[in-house]
Amino acid sequence: MDILETDAYDRRQRRNTSCALFFSLLPFFLSTGLYFYLWTPDIPSSITNAGVKSAPALLLAAVVLSWNGGPSVLGVVGGLVFSAVGDFCLVWPELFLHGMGAFAVAHLLYSFTFLSSRYAIYSCSAWTRFLCLIPFLLGGAFYIYLYPFLQKAPNSDLLVPGVGVYILLIGLMGTLAIRTGHTPTLLGSLIFMVSDLSLALQVFKVTAPVEHGHLVVMVTYYLAQLLIAVGDVRAKESKDDFAKWKRS
Repeated sequence: MDILETDAYDRRQRRNTSCALFFSLLPFFLSTGLYFYLWTPDIPSSITNAGVKSAPALLLAAVVLSWNGGPSVLGVVGGLVFSAVGDFCLVWPELFLHGMGAFAVAHLLYSFTFLSSRYAIYSCSAWTRFLCLIPFLLGGAFYIYLYPFLQKAPNSDLLVPGVGVYILLIGLMGTLAIRTGHTPTLLGSLIFMVSDLSLALQVFKVTAPVEHGHLVVMVTYYLAQLLIAVGDVRAKESKDDFAKWKRS
């Protein structure tokens, strides 16, 4: 098989893989659509509502697990499961701290994954290293801006340090995502930060209530999780392709 035939074969394989991945994601798209179809501004907190909200993250976890296998349980799959726990908790305002803790663990697991050899193919230029500082700088500036509002909130003694640690962890995830050089992973992590920023502005009453504020948070959140999941599957494919190239 010459180079042209090999290249054509690889393109067909990638196309077939993309189609298979898309079909495996259909349950996620359907569950996300169901959530937005059922959601209303006055929807009561209930087990059913919490289950519908957390289902998309669990379905994404199942997709990544089916593609990447057991080791991903301590990576993106685990992060998605903890995200589902966070989704479940945030349905009840009194469980906000529990939900934030679950998402903090998710960001930690994502960060460990982005440090793995599957993501460490690309070299870091000086420009990339500079970009890696941006999530921390933006996170620090946002925390300073948010601090007076945190002090006014109930449980401020827990929220002030808790939100600070959370921002540090999501900033770390964003930094490591930039380092990977994988576009879906990078975009997913940064969109996740935008989603959490929007949520914080609303929860801590930094801004006046926005008519479609909840939709902004959830659309960006589900998109972020989708991109991180797809990025993890693609990272495995990139590693396999890189291994084939080294053997050739």
